[in-house]
Formats: sequence, structure tokens, C-alpha cells
Amino acid sequence: MKLTFYGAAREVTGSKVLIETEHGKNILLDCGQFQGKGLETQQMNEALVFPPASIDHIILSHAHIDHSGLIPFVYRNGFTGSVVTTTATRDLCSIMLADSGKIQELDTQNFNKRRLKKGLPTVEPLFTQADAIACMKLFITVGYDRKFRIDEYTTVRFTNTGHMLGGGVVTLELKEKDGIKRLAYTGDIGRPGNRILKHPQPFPQADFLITESTYGDRLHATLEESEEDLWKIVHETCVVKQGKLIIPAFSVGRTQEIVYSLNNLYNDNRLPKVDIYVDSPLSVNATDIFRMHTECFNEDVAKVMLTDPDPFGFNSLFYITSKEDSMRLNEMKQPMIIISSSGMMEAGRIKHHLANNISNPANTVLAVGYCSPSTLGARILRGDKIVSIFGTKYPVNADIKRIESYSGHGDYKEMGDYISCQDPAQLRNVFLVHGEYETQLTYQKYLESRGFRNISIPAQADSVVL
Repeated sequence: MKLTFYGAAREVTGSKVLIETEHGKNILLDCGQFQGKGLETQQMNEALVFPPASIDHIILSHAHIDHSGLIPFVYRNGFTGSVVTTTATRDLCSIMLADSGKIQELDTQNFNKRRLKKGLPTVEPLFTQADAIACMKLFITVGYDRKFRIDEYTTVRFTNTGHMLGGGVVTLELKEKDGIKRLAYTGDIGRPGNRILKHPQPFPQADFLITESTYGDRLHATLEESEEDLWKIVHETCVVKQGKLIIPAFSVGRTQEIVYSLNNLYNDNRLPKVDIYVDSPLSVNATDIFRMHTECFNEDVAKVMLTDPDPFGFNSLFYITSKEDSMRLNEMKQPMIIISSSGMMEAGRIKHHLANNISNPANTVLAVGYCSPSTLGARILRGDKIVSIFGTKYPVNADIKRIESYSGHGDYKEMGDYISCQDPAQLRNVFLVHGEYETQLTYQKYLESRGFRNISIPAQADSVVL
């Protein structure tokens, strides 16, 4: 068996690990888009070094675009195998991939207009919305904790990671000539006290472990502390300064967690009398899918739902889908909270809200998740005084705040605690992916202090024979 790391290798985007078995089967763990890398992004996504038609199975850990977003692209270019994942992940992909395809088409149209003006030939989108819809026929769903045989040599099992709705550790058992080899791939690891989802569950013992390392050098605040911090920021911005609170958040996961926290404050009569707008068509659809999968919710949410049947809705909360209603928010001067995607502030309606609000000192921009170093979000968070949005430079006069504990990724202790369900003595190799290299070096030393050995940090396109 041979592993090759084609994404999220010493970086946090584009997750793809190719498994080539001795029986000639090719299995791809995740098939994610590279995101937030400026002009390089399109080229990196198009530059697959393996023929899509050669892939027999894609095993999908969860629905985030940096893990699932190239499935329509490989389908468009010849992939006809199966995509094996959980039911909730499949449901989320049905809206997220279609949304991504629509964005690809619109971005390409705008790009081609500029190329035509320069006398340059037009280009094709990475994939279309039609490709995204068509590729869904390849999806096969498996319930948590059930062993599923994908071919005569391989079984797969998903174990809940608590990272996002439907997210799971992938445990593969691969039958080879010298016996069965067990490989576990964590995807992204959630926090043990997720506000909405069930806690991460222990997964079966593996011989080889591929695991994430996004926050491998820092600790998060507790969930209670972060909810209190959110209340303080809402009060300071909307009551004291009479400004707007702009919260960039990924449409799936972070948006629902923020809404759930605001719902808790509303139920406790602590939320100021301000209107809250979730401005993202994808967020609206994703929230509906969350409502469909209450089996993924933890006990605390189940208790809340005994008296509050909809934890994602209350009187002062409004979901916006139309472009016209979104634009009206910029004309409204009263205090409000706007939650909009994307979380890294690189695309979507959030860029319009930043352009209209980031120069006003009465306003606050609150980041609630990870921002890759090359993104607009990272530039704002590191304190740039002037940022470019849609080619126009804007002074950053608004307050910039961050609550990292709303991230769906565990910190280094939480990740270390989670993978400690594995006996280090039985692990022959550990591979760190989905993290910046310096962070991974820190996390590697931490894991070694906890007894893990033979820890590697693969670079892009590195291969290893197991």
C-alpha cells in the first residue's frame, strides 16, 4: 500500500490523500479544493497529478469545501467511481457543491469579461452547477459505526468527530498479502464540548494514523467563556457604540453555532434588542439540513428543544436569501448583527459588508474561525491598517475582534486527548496533515511527549509505502 499526500500537506487546504493498494485499487481520502491562495488557487485546483478516471473510490470525511470541493471537477474529468460518506455529509454536499459550482460559473463570467476587453481568450470554470448536481449520483451513504465493504479487499467505517454535521474519522481495513492493515484518517477533529453536535467518539485501533494539526500550537477558551465574550462584543458594539457587528462565518457549522449562542442569550433575556441577519442563501439551506439531522445533536441541545423546538430561530433573527435584501442592509444605519459567509472573508456577501462597514469606528468585525495566512481575513486580523476589497483600498477603522473557540477544530490538547483512544505502541506511523508547518512541528513535539512515535510531516506530493 502506498500513500501520496496531494493536499493539506504543510498547509490547511485542499485535503487529498491517495491510497494505491497492492490489488490495483485507488482510493482517495477526501477531494478538497485549495482555497484562499489568491491567483494560485485556480491553477492548483486544476493541476491534478492523477487521472480522475483512475480513482475507484473517494472516501469523504466531511462536507467542507476544502475536503469535498473538487468532487464535481474530478467527475467532470472522468471519475465514475463511488463517493462513500455519511448521510448528513451527503445532504450537505448536495447544497454546498451546487453553490460552489454556481460561484465558479459567476467568477468565470466576470473573469472572462476582463479577458475579452484585453483581447485574451476566455476560460472555462473549474466545474459548473450542473456538474455538481450530476456528481451526487455517485454518493453512497453509511451510518456511523457500521463497517461497510467497498470492494473485496477493503472495508470502511465512520466514527463521529464532532467537527461538523456528518463529519467522521475514516477507518479503513485493507486486506493485503501479508495480512489486514488498518488505516485511520481523522479528517478534522472537533471540540469535545461542541455546542450543537455530539462529542467526538473514540475510533477503532489503527496501525497507521493520518491526523489533522490546525491548532497544534494553541489552546482555546472554554465554550462558556466564548459565549460570554460574544455577549460582551454584542453589547459593546450594538449598545454602547450603536454600531454594526459583522461576523464572517462559514455557512455550515460556524453560522449555526453563532445562531445557537445568540438563541441562548435570547432565551436568557440577555440579548440586546437588535435585529440579527443571517445573510447567505447557503446558510439558510444548511440550517434546514441541520434541522433534519437532530440525531447528530448533543444532549444539551436536545434539552433546549424540549422548550424551544427551533434553536436556530427567534423573533429578532432574520434569514436573507435575495441579493436585494442583502444590499438593503448597507442602507440601514441602526445597530444590528450581520452573519455572512465566507469565514476567511475571501468570497461571498461578507466582502460587500466589509467594504461598507470596515472603515466606521462604531462597527466591529468579529472573526470566529481559522483564517489561512494568505486570506483577507488573515490580513485584517494581523492588523493591516488598509485592505483591498474588490480592488478598492479601505482604511480599517472598525474594531477587530476574534473568538477562536468558535472554531470547529480542537486545540492541541483536545486533539491529543482525542487520538489517545489509540494505543501509541500499536501505531506504526503517524502522519500530520492540515496544518501550517511551524504549527505542526510544535504539535509533533507535544504528541511525542504523550508517547506517540514515528511522527512524520509530509510535504506536498510526498509518498510512503506502508
